[in-house]
Amino acid sequence: MTSEGSITKRCGCKDPATGKRLNSVCPKLRRSGGSWNPSHGSWGYQLELPVPPGRSRRVLRRSGFDDRDATRAELDHARSLLALAGDDTGLAVQIGEVLQACKNGIPLPDRDTVAARVRAGVPASAPTTTGQYLTEWLAARRGLSPKTIRGYGDHIRSYLIPHLGDIPLQSLRTSHIQAMFTALDARNEQIRAARASNEPVTRQRFRGVRPMGASSMIRLYATLRVALNDAVRRSRLIPHNPALGIELESGARPKARVWTPKAIEQWKASGQRPSPVMVWRPEQAGQFLDYAQKHDAVLYPMFELILHRGLRRGEAIGLRDFDVDLNEAYLSIVQQITAVGYTPITRKVKSDAGDRIIPLGPATVAGLTAYLDMRNRWQQVSGDTWPNTGLFFVRPNGQPWHPQAISGRFDYLVTKSGLPPVRLHDLRHCAATYLRHGGADLKEIQEVLGHSTIGLTSDTYTSVILELRRPNADAAANLIPREAA
Repeated sequence: MTSEGSITKRCGCKDPATGKRLNSVCPKLRRSGGSWNPSHGSWGYQLELPVPPGRSRRVLRRSGFDDRDATRAELDHARSLLALAGDDTGLAVQIGEVLQACKNGIPLPDRDTVAARVRAGVPASAPTTTGQYLTEWLAARRGLSPKTIRGYGDHIRSYLIPHLGDIPLQSLRTSHIQAMFTALDARNEQIRAARASNEPVTRQRFRGVRPMGASSMIRLYATLRVALNDAVRRSRLIPHNPALGIELESGARPKARVWTPKAIEQWKASGQRPSPVMVWRPEQAGQFLDYAQKHDAVLYPMFELILHRGLRRGEAIGLRDFDVDLNEAYLSIVQQITAVGYTPITRKVKSDAGDRIIPLGPATVAGLTAYLDMRNRWQQVSGDTWPNTGLFFVRPNGQPWHPQAISGRFDYLVTKSGLPPVRLHDLRHCAATYLRHGGADLKEIQEVLGHSTIGLTSDTYTSVILELRRPNADAAANLIPREAA
C-alpha cells in the first residue's frame, strides 16, 4: 500500500533563547486570523517509501514549494509513480529508489517514462543509456543479412556509442543527435584540410583516412532512426523518436566523371579525383586490359568480362560453371559472393532485376573460352587435389577467390600501369558508358546492369565521354546568324 503522505509549511527562523530552528511552529507562518502567511516560509511534503523486508524505514522529503497546490501536485505525482508497481513490492522499491535519488529542486521522473520502463521490463531504478539500449537492440534483431548486421554494428560501435552512448535514452534529444552530425562534419573538414596541406607530416598523419560522405551519413542516420523507432513502438521506452527532426545533406549518387587530360593533370598536381566515381576513356580501358593481360593473365579474363558486360565484383566471383553458356553466348546472374568483414558470404543477387541473363558478344566469348582452356591446364596440373567448387572463376589451385583479393590486385595493377585511378566497381560504370555511346538505349543498359529502375541507370551510369560530344558542341551556335561571321 502506498502511504498518503503529508504536507507541511516551514521556515528557517530560530528561537532567540535556544538558537534552534522553529520550522513548522514559527508564529509568522500564519496571519492573525489563522490563515497561512504567503510571504513567509515555504511548503514541503514527506512520503513514506516502500522498503524490502527487514530494512529500515525510508521517507521521501521534498521542500521549497511556493504554494500548497504545487506541493500537493508533486506529492500526488510521486504517489502515482509508486502506484505503477501495483502489488509488486520489488518494483515499488525500485521506483522508490528513483524518487529518493532526485535531489531537491530536480523534477521527479515523468510518469509515462517510468511506465514505459515497467512495461519493457527494464529496472526502474537503473537508467538505460543510449549505448546500452543500442547494444541490446542489435543483439535482439532477427532475420537480417550478415552484411546488414555488420553495418548496424559498425555504426553503433564507431559513431553512435562514442557520441551518444552515455546519454540516458529517455533524455536523448534531437539536439544531441544534431550535435553528433555536426561533429562528424567538423571531422570531415579536418581530414580534407589535412590532405590538402602543404605540410608532408600533416598529410602523412591522415594518410588513408577518408571523410565520411553524405550517403554514409544517411546510412548512419537510418540505423539510429530504426533503433529509436523500435524504442518507441516495440519497447515503449520513449514517447517519440528524437531522430525524426534531423536534416542531412542529400545522399544523392555522385555523377560519374571521365578522366580527361585536364582531369588527369589536376589529379597529378593535387591527388584529388574530380568525383568519387571515375570512368576511363575507351583507350585508357584498353591500356589497362593490355597491361593486365601481360602482368596478370589469371585475373585478366575477369576484368575483361566486367568491362565488357558490367558485372558487379560479387557477381563475377559468384559465377558458376552452369551459369556460363559459351555455345549460346550468355551468362545467368543468380548469385554473388561478397565479404562481410573478411568473411566471404554466398547469397542471391540483390533484387529480382539483378537475377538476369546477359548476352555475350564474340570478343567476350573468345576471351572466356581462352580462360577455360587455361583453367583446364591448371586442373591437369593439380590432378586429384583440384577442388570441385563449381565456380567459373577460380585461383590456379582451384580454390575460390576472396572478394578483397580481387580488389587488391586490381588496385595494384592500376597503380603499376600508370593510369589515373578508378575503383574496381568503376569498371561497371565504364561498361555502361561505352554501351550508351556504342548505341545501346537506356532500357538495354538497365537490363544488362540489373537495375530495378531506369532512373537509376540514367542518373548514375551514363557519363558522357567528352570527345564523343564535340561534333555537336557548336550545334546551337551554328544556328545563330552573326554579322561578324
